[in-house]
Amino acid sequence: MDINELLEPFVRMLDAAASPAVVRAIEHGGSADALWREIAGSGFLDALVSDEHGGAGLSLADIEPLIEALGARAVPLPVAETMVARALLAESGIAAPDGPVVLVTSLAQPVPCGLVAQAALVDCGDALVLCDMAQLAPAPTGVTNSLAARISGKPEGRSLPRPASGLRSIAAVLRAALIAGAAARLCDVTTAYASERVQFGKPIGRQQSLQQMLALTAEDMIACRIAAQLGASHGLNVPLAAAATAKIATSSAAPRIAATAHAVHGAIGISEEYDLQLLTRRLHEWRLADGSEGYWSQVLGQSRLASTVTSVDWIRQSVFA
Repeated sequence: MDINELLEPFVRMLDAAASPAVVRAIEHGGSADALWREIAGSGFLDALVSDEHGGAGLSLADIEPLIEALGARAVPLPVAETMVARALLAESGIAAPDGPVVLVTSLAQPVPCGLVAQAALVDCGDALVLCDMAQLAPAPTGVTNSLAARISGKPEGRSLPRPASGLRSIAAVLRAALIAGAAARLCDVTTAYASERVQFGKPIGRQQSLQQMLALTAEDMIACRIAAQLGASHGLNVPLAAAATAKIATSSAAPRIAATAHAVHGAIGISEEYDLQLLTRRLHEWRLADGSEGYWSQVLGQSRLASTVTSVDWIRQSVFA
């Protein structure tokens, strides 16, 4: 399938249904039901469900551009997570909830979009458990306008087999793709602003120092996209090393990209009325979600030290196999 045949209608749907005004309304406590109905009605939620279970039978690599599109629009719902959850549930013969589903990879860390989720798929170490989000007692983190939730309840419900590397590897790749999408949008928005904003009689984008900043941001953006695509290339059986590579690259780049975007925009960039902060806030949230670059660097280092082959062979076997 030509990716544009899939991506173009998805982007049109998001642009129409998930405008910045809608995103803000949901962040401020408004209902997300209308947006969810639009997304659910599009049929994209079953993109990863196999043909035999009534889905599209696509791979994670196939839908990676769709996840980037979600990140680029700061969609305030766990759409990618629900796609993964529905695929895993279908393989186990369990009916998926109608509403949004989050992936819980740690009971000790905030769960992105936890405040707007109906259900959660929880990695309990030996199995996955599908439970109502209410069982986990979701509570706000205290971060302004964040939809992430701290959880404290005990997950109880239907259990299903756990992927070999657990949910965290899959979730890390989803975060990497979301970061890549937001990074691409920030790069476009910041470059356009630099071309339009005039100071001392000329666009600020003509200043050599600022051009250098934008060039480095573009490099980071491309690196994020490559890392996310590499992680997604393994499907839902993501090796730890591939997940680590994707999350380290994107989480490391996230604060640099956000800082450059705000430096170029100046004071207007931090105002609530301006769209920039919708994306930069998410970059910081996704950077930490499901393991920061520090966490995944430790995972990657331990994996390398446990191997007896050369570093080149280890990279080939662990990341590109």
